[in-house]
Amino acid sequence: MDEDALERAAEAVRAGELVVYPTETVYGLGADALDPDAVERVFEAKGRDRSKPVSFAVPTFETAVEEGYVRSSERERAFADEFLPGPVTLLCRRREPLPDVLTAGRDRVGVRVPDCEPALRFLEAADRPVTATSANVSGEPSARRIEDIGRQVLDEAVVLEADDLYASIDETVPSTVVDLESETIHRRGALADEIEAWLEAH
Repeated sequence: MDEDALERAAEAVRAGELVVYPTETVYGLGADALDPDAVERVFEAKGRDRSKPVSFAVPTFETAVEEGYVRSSERERAFADEFLPGPVTLLCRRREPLPDVLTAGRDRVGVRVPDCEPALRFLEAADRPVTATSANVSGEPSARRIEDIGRQVLDEAVVLEADDLYASIDETVPSTVVDLESETIHRRGALADEIEAWLEAH
């Protein structure tokens, strides 16, 4: 992935535009998670129900805490040390900078730190939290390949493609979504068994 493509994608996010970007699970649809209008464009492109919250991605979990996007308990930090970066979305208590449209008005929000070098470089360059939702039209399968993403999404976004990044993976597995406060795995995906074991042990 060349630096020019990376910078174009980062500039697009900073300008309030949408970006399709790779992660270690599926392609994500990114926008400035602090900009309500940009987040609204994510919902529009996907045809997503506004009652369903969207997670955000950052280059490190510490970024989310230190920049004041979320509050985290010691247990949440210990969990993040164990599983992030990784194919996991950790629900934390949101703080003021995050708009209601992102969280559907809820007091918790998903934090994602992808275990994917192109994604992390993109997030560093964007220099703000970026929405972390799959780059597909709602109701359609998530995509590991750009050609599997619907035109409804692609026509609205700058595409940051990773060549042959997942050639050895045959199936689409989303991140596991976990809330330590309620001891709940909201969506079983990658590493779900390991996360379940961690919850029982801690």
